[in-house]
Amino acid sequence: MDLQTANTAITDLKKKLDQYNYEYHVLDKPSVPDAEYDQLMKELINLEEKYPEFKTADSPTQRVGGEVLDMFRKVQHEKPMLSLGNAFNEADLRDFDRKIRQAVGDDFSYVCELKIDGLAVSLRYVDGLFTLGATRGDGTTGEDISINLKTIRSIPLRIKEPFSIEVRGEAFMPKSSFEALNRVKEENGEEPFANPRNAAAGSLRQLDPRIAASRNLDIFLYGVGEIGQTGVKAHSEWLDLLDRMGFKTNQERKKCANIEEVLHFVEGWIEKRPHLPYEIDGIVIKVDSLQQQEQLGATAKSPRWAIAYKFPAEEVVTKLIDIDLNVGRTGVVTPTALLEPVKVAGTTVQRASLHNEDLIREKDIRIGDYVVVKKAGDIIPEVVQALPERRTGEEKEFFMPSQCPECQSDLVRIEEEVALRCINPKCPAQIREGLIHFVSRNAMNIDGLGEKVVSQLFSEKLIGDVADLYRLTREQLLDLERMGEKSVQNLLLAIEQSKANSFERLLFGLGIRHVGAKAAKTLAQSFLHMDRLALATREELTAINEIGEKMADSIATFFEQEEAVELLDELKQYGVNMEYKGPMPVSPEETDSIFAGKTVVLTGKLEQLSRNEAKERIEALGGKVSGSVSKKTHIVIAGEEAGSKLTKAQDLGIDIWDEEKLIEVLNNIEV
Repeated sequence: MDLQTANTAITDLKKKLDQYNYEYHVLDKPSVPDAEYDQLMKELINLEEKYPEFKTADSPTQRVGGEVLDMFRKVQHEKPMLSLGNAFNEADLRDFDRKIRQAVGDDFSYVCELKIDGLAVSLRYVDGLFTLGATRGDGTTGEDISINLKTIRSIPLRIKEPFSIEVRGEAFMPKSSFEALNRVKEENGEEPFANPRNAAAGSLRQLDPRIAASRNLDIFLYGVGEIGQTGVKAHSEWLDLLDRMGFKTNQERKKCANIEEVLHFVEGWIEKRPHLPYEIDGIVIKVDSLQQQEQLGATAKSPRWAIAYKFPAEEVVTKLIDIDLNVGRTGVVTPTALLEPVKVAGTTVQRASLHNEDLIREKDIRIGDYVVVKKAGDIIPEVVQALPERRTGEEKEFFMPSQCPECQSDLVRIEEEVALRCINPKCPAQIREGLIHFVSRNAMNIDGLGEKVVSQLFSEKLIGDVADLYRLTREQLLDLERMGEKSVQNLLLAIEQSKANSFERLLFGLGIRHVGAKAAKTLAQSFLHMDRLALATREELTAINEIGEKMADSIATFFEQEEAVELLDELKQYGVNMEYKGPMPVSPEETDSIFAGKTVVLTGKLEQLSRNEAKERIEALGGKVSGSVSKKTHIVIAGEEAGSKLTKAQDLGIDIWDEEKLIEVLNNIEV
């Protein structure tokens, strides 16, 4: 084959494959069998290998390729990606409509779109060719995740018009992909993703594009940045133009002449939401006219011409089959509702916490009842109430046992506590839960040691305390079910890497009663080494701010035990770090940062920072992060789905920031 013939053949194959890909992933109307598509792809790969001079960046063969990255580089958005204001009820939407009318009069219309629950991204095309894909970041600066976005087959690598354009969309994980991914994670003993949104975000931030490709992500485009003269005068026209250019937009959109039509659209989707193959968490309402959008303008963080209506937490009815009992690492016995499987907010729920016996009595929940279940924050299953009107007479009242369900020791109720507790230190359930706590994310953070793997190791008597984790061998792990060579290698590496963790992680992981992650860090910063903390008196401990008598007594009692001393000696022998490696706290006198001496509360879901990251950075700048809002609170950082804490802050007139402002402030402070 000569060069001209090869070039023609490659060009024809690319056109065919692009068309078939568009039909399958955008239109959802495949015109050829998968086998034919695969055969054409194989032909193209072979030709490009023989004639690499004709391989181009927009070739279908380039969707998964390139080296594994060390990190993502920062990129600037050509036009800021603003966040949207929120509406939670009809009154909020009518207030939004009133403000629009005051500004532009009565001659306008809205466009309503489904609010996809995923990760906002920006795609940049130059002369029609995909050149860059980035996360939203702080709205001005994002991360270059082009290598992962290329793996989403509904994103065209070349659009049908040679425009230079920046478009915005929401990358998401379909429900079917989410369920399949979590099945694999559970089989591997790994922590499943809480929801499709977290799964999509985690997939797109993988440094290895092959992992992103395996997650079967998708995207809907919903907006446009800057572009030259096109004659487009309305947002609805933009969406139609995106369709013609080969982008995938959500077709469940509607132009509404007035707020009444908007409310009807919203109400309809509250009912239809569970039947979609992807998650949505609301409806986005936009003024359609681009000229009126420009007239309305924007605040520093959000446009005045658009708002996001957030759905209330989805509630469903199912049957409570039984109540199970779980023994935690501190011996607390917690009742858990076993439910007939039911879909709530996109995932199947079979268990929900009932907290304690007093709550069961207060809500009059009985075994056999039909109950209302919801997910708090669309994440944690919760039994809201029983439906006594549906009782048949066969329901049974629940009574907590007098003995531990694991070791049969007598349960006790400590003064001023509502929970029953097993106080047997050799209770196997407490030992197992303590091991699970030790390897958890906020403690030693040993990747691959999920609850199932730890339980398996414990039941096989390979581990009995945390030091045993550092004695595990390749041969022992290979003998376990579902443990292959690669999994074992990764797990042993993660265990080895955990030895270098800073002192506060180990201290928290030991599970000393009353010592949470925050107290562990305070203690680590005060004593700097485990040996110094072990020798501290109760008086020295209570002299530290935020360490009370109860916690001090618990710490001193722990280090007085011979078993605790022996355990720490073993961990030292295995090379586990005992020193504090983190930054020292900054006093208000030592810094002029905006957080110095201020009390800050974090509430809702943060996109760019984890709660711990935000907390650590604020505390490093002299701030104090609290879990509750009061008159002494100075700043509330409100993420997505912020609830009662945000409401209380508004009532008290406290300064409220969104995540974008937090990141902006943090980025502008020299530490």
